[in-house]
Amino acid sequence: MLYAVTCQDKPNMLDTRLANRPAHLEWADRADSQIKAGGPLLDQDGHAIGSLLLVEAANPEALRTYLEQDPYAQAGVFEQVTFVPFRWTINPPAEGL
Repeated sequence: MLYAVTCQDKPNMLDTRLANRPAHLEWADRADSQIKAGGPLLDQDGHAIGSLLLVEAANPEALRTYLEQDPYAQAGVFEQVTFVPFRWTINPPAEGL
């Protein structure tokens, strides 16, 4: 199942986010990554304040376990992480999900 995941940063976490960005990108872009699409949420000045991810997981428990491996999560960047099941209907990837 595909999930839309919204991660909102704690206040004043930009430096921590930036310090962990290389590890986060490496984790997110591994060959076995469950992330199908994603990117930062931005404030009015264009600074990252969170993340939006589309993640494939068997169930909510498996999703939570997977998201705990994110270097941003391990560094304590996020104040709140929410998710809902998602059906990709507009411009889905050619290989399908």
